[in-house]
Amino acid sequence: MKQPLSFWALWNMSFGFCGLQFGWSLQGANMTAIYEYLGATPERIPLLWLASSLSGLLVQPLIGHFSDHTRSRFGRRRPFMLGGAILSAVALVLMPNSTSIWMAAALLWLLDAAINTSMHPFRAFVAETLPASQHARGFAMQSLFIGLGATVATALPWIMTNWFHVAASAEKTIPASVRYAFYIGAAAFVGAVVWTVSTTRELPPDEAAPPRTGWLRALVRAVAEMPRVMWQIGLVQACSWLGLFCFFLYFPTAVARDVFGAADEKSPLFREGLEWAGLCFSLFSVVTAAFSFILLAVSQRVSRRTIHTACLLIGAAGLAAMPAIHSKWPLLISMAAFGIAWASILSMPYAMLAGALPPHQTGIYMGLFNLFIVVPQLTGSLGFGWVMQHLLGNSRVSAVVVGGALLAAGAIATQFVREEKAVA
Repeated sequence: MKQPLSFWALWNMSFGFCGLQFGWSLQGANMTAIYEYLGATPERIPLLWLASSLSGLLVQPLIGHFSDHTRSRFGRRRPFMLGGAILSAVALVLMPNSTSIWMAAALLWLLDAAINTSMHPFRAFVAETLPASQHARGFAMQSLFIGLGATVATALPWIMTNWFHVAASAEKTIPASVRYAFYIGAAAFVGAVVWTVSTTRELPPDEAAPPRTGWLRALVRAVAEMPRVMWQIGLVQACSWLGLFCFFLYFPTAVARDVFGAADEKSPLFREGLEWAGLCFSLFSVVTAAFSFILLAVSQRVSRRTIHTACLLIGAAGLAAMPAIHSKWPLLISMAAFGIAWASILSMPYAMLAGALPPHQTGIYMGLFNLFIVVPQLTGSLGFGWVMQHLLGNSRVSAVVVGGALLAAGAIATQFVREEKAVA
């Protein structure tokens, strides 16, 4: 029987997620602006994010399959954690030096694939190492470190400009503050993952490696045998992450243009707005980290379904308020509400799912679960550009509101989830 881990053991196990979030947050807060600095128009942005969606679609199920079959003295999951971190660091260093839109898109593909390679084993790590009674605490601890990592990562460009007085760059070039932020993020990513890999023991599997079959056959069989609750939670994920897709793509430039009033990317207000949006990301990440402690406390007393429904509705209200915000300070209230939803999105669906997975197939099912995230994002990448151009008039703030409506849809879908009873 698996033994419960102490608070500090959970801390060490989850610390690598702090580094992972440097990669995700720097990408989420800056990629749309990087594309616009390189000349992309708003309706082209979703398609340029297609690489991100495709890499998640392909990488996580494959890493899940191969890591399930891996047997080495370093464990099943840890080699993938570290290898993905190293590749992510390379992409982070190169990204802010992109000289064309397509160079940036190619590096985004590499970055997203590498982060997914490192992240997927962390999810399986919790399900395999902790008893079912600690699953919610384990995933909530990951949310804590996601919040802490994102807090620093998203504020880095603002810190570079306002604390270290990094000089402004020439027009139409990626700011030096962004370049330095990406360099720092690369070092933090590798350092945090190395900490987890070196301080956390990976439990040996109870069984020998399953017979090797073709990865495609294994994926098809796993889909056919997918637990019913996974489909139910998958609908929640699909609504939530399509909403997040709208938010992360358009919030920074919505702040720059609709709140700060920048006419185009050449305006100094555009850079100021993007840096303030980074601080907003940092604030909701602080809230995410703080609220994770609340999740740790209440997840043993309150239904995870109830928790997730309430958190999604709070986040939806925060995004829906965007059109009424015309100065920078009220944005912080909106982002605090979103931070509550983000903390739950990063933990509660996985906690609801973990007890329903076959122990010998945790990796592949956690990888398949990611399909409920990336398929909606893939759909958004292919179709939301048309929506932006023909239905929303390229209004970035309207796209954020659509994101809020989708979070509300996810809250409704959560009420149809039938949670599995936790077993030791």
